[in-house]
Amino acid sequence: MAGHSKFANIKHRKGAQDAKRGKIFSKLIKEITVAVKDGGADPDSNPRLRLAIQNSKGQNMPKDTVERAISKASGAGADNYDEVSFEGYGPDGVGVFVECATDNNMRTVSSVRSYFNKHNGSLGKDGCLASTFERKGIFSIKTALISDEDEFTMEMIDAGAEDVESESGITTVTTAMEDFGRAQKKLEELKLETIEAGLERVSIFEKEISKDAWKTFNKLIDMLEDDDDVQKVYHNAQFEEWMNED
Repeated sequence: MAGHSKFANIKHRKGAQDAKRGKIFSKLIKEITVAVKDGGADPDSNPRLRLAIQNSKGQNMPKDTVERAISKASGAGADNYDEVSFEGYGPDGVGVFVECATDNNMRTVSSVRSYFNKHNGSLGKDGCLASTFERKGIFSIKTALISDEDEFTMEMIDAGAEDVESESGITTVTTAMEDFGRAQKKLEELKLETIEAGLERVSIFEKEISKDAWKTFNKLIDMLEDDDDVQKVYHNAQFEEWMNED
């Protein structure tokens, strides 16, 4: 099915930035903070926090770092973050969706707008990319943990999976947004820990981008992902092999 391939295209650019472990941990701690503020410090009764903890574990964040983040978020004087998103267009009209968690919305708006403007792009109105991306549940699991891939695929399909695909030692399960919880529960029943899991924005269609425009677009994505207020960046640029080039 097409869901995974589209998600792989989006994840392509994300991988280079995620090599910066400090940035990963910073974003995960912020997600833990937001989750605690949203639903409390008990992961058993807070699904979002439980997922944030699991993702932190998948990125090898030390357990004591996770515990400190939860403790700090639940205490007096803890940081407060607003979740905001931005929709815009990069070079060659490629759609870009940016998810942020910020303690200063004016700063974030100014920064994100400047990144687009400096790289031949522009911010759009809220909802301008509604027909470009759709929310999907995405689970990444080490294939080596799955004893029988065919049986696993059938069980996940029964739990609402639209696609199960293995590549380079990673098995990716894609679900409709409304089936995310069912699939997550099934993985817990199977005692399979995920490397990463969550609701992601998957492109409905892809946009061709020229090699020259990609260089500028690449810088735009880098600047967005380097911003401390930015949690996730999605785009619908059509994947080409030359995108691996520096």
